[in-house]
Amino acid sequence: MPTAVRLLTSVVVFALAAELLGLAAYYAETGALFYAHRRTYPEPLPTPEDRLVVGEAVHPYFGVTHHPGTPFDIPASLRADAASPSRLRTNNFGFVSPHDYPVARTRDDQFLVGLFGGSVGLWFCQLGAPRLVAQLQRHPFFRAREIVPLCFSHEGYKQPQQAIVLAYFLSRGQQLDLAVNLDGFNDVALGALNHERGVDASMPSAQHLDPLIALINQSALTPDRLDSLAAIVRDRRRLAELTRTLEASRLASVHLVLDWRYRRLMDRYTRELGRFATLPSNPPANALVQATPPVAPRDRQALFADIAALWARSSRLMHDLLAARGAAYVHVLQPNQYHSTRRFPPAEAATALSDASPYKQSVEDGYPLLVAAGQAELRARGVAFFDATRVLDREPAPVYMDTCCHYTLAGNYALADFIATSVLSAPGPWAP
Repeated sequence: MPTAVRLLTSVVVFALAAELLGLAAYYAETGALFYAHRRTYPEPLPTPEDRLVVGEAVHPYFGVTHHPGTPFDIPASLRADAASPSRLRTNNFGFVSPHDYPVARTRDDQFLVGLFGGSVGLWFCQLGAPRLVAQLQRHPFFRAREIVPLCFSHEGYKQPQQAIVLAYFLSRGQQLDLAVNLDGFNDVALGALNHERGVDASMPSAQHLDPLIALINQSALTPDRLDSLAAIVRDRRRLAELTRTLEASRLASVHLVLDWRYRRLMDRYTRELGRFATLPSNPPANALVQATPPVAPRDRQALFADIAALWARSSRLMHDLLAARGAAYVHVLQPNQYHSTRRFPPAEAATALSDASPYKQSVEDGYPLLVAAGQAELRARGVAFFDATRVLDREPAPVYMDTCCHYTLAGNYALADFIATSVLSAPGPWAP
């Protein structure tokens, strides 16, 4: 037999044997015939870079913000009716609003209302603002106008964040006819938590900012972490290419070899992910985001006095910025269950009150100072300040929905009615 024929015969026999081996191995593992069944390969575990994709981010001016397009869900218990939207999304600046900012008037009869605050303000934007608009439009001045509420509230925001947000958007050309600032709770509750964590009370909420700073510190690349991340990214790319080749393979023998290669590569990739997680992170001293520590030593009484003074100064600044542009400003101190005379029914008390709340003592200690500063530092100096801390006390329906600070739909409606009355009693173009 000629050498070429023998060689060809050997190759064919080897290929057939390899194919049979591949078929047998595939059947043993999957219980299926290779030609009629295709194995699926899972997506590799995310790289460290992938894991940094979260709903929140650090904004260079505002502190914590949402990514544009982040979903915001409204449970059925907080929707006015079945037609009310159940899911909203954040706009181009991360605020929950149907409008991208800045918003320009499209008609002369539009009246632009900015709503500022923290998470209570954010929920009010969605639940209370429609009621506020309806109540204002009963007044002759507003009856022929289209009131456009614009939400500039965000979870965790406290002064001076509202003042910073207002100044930023005014500098971007945002027009406002009225701004309503609904705040107070975050200032005392989160300001005190800042102090406990070694961060100045004026800084953005450490409760909201610390997890993001930790993510940034973890992602900051030391030389060892840089080498490890390069290996992870390289192997993930190879895994993706190998998966495509496996899916296109038509021979069981080729699939057997590629599958062996895939498993070894996946094992190496997974081990390197584990090694990356154990490598030392960027030390805190080298953190890319620095929150200022307390600027002076303070006991608890001095801390809340300083928080109240900061809160009042920031509110006056918002008033002055708007007054210079002919816009009205209304500041409302929000109600809270830990500064209340409300008689809680047992079911609501179980939902709303907790001695273990990390905020309870701060509200009890700080709110009296906010009430006093609102009168002496705001109202006495021409700022339209309104104390809403007793507004929910006599509401028969449940008004608090958690042990923190947030309101039911009935609570938001009662607050909207109070704010509408407050606006109409404040200086503005609607006044006679």
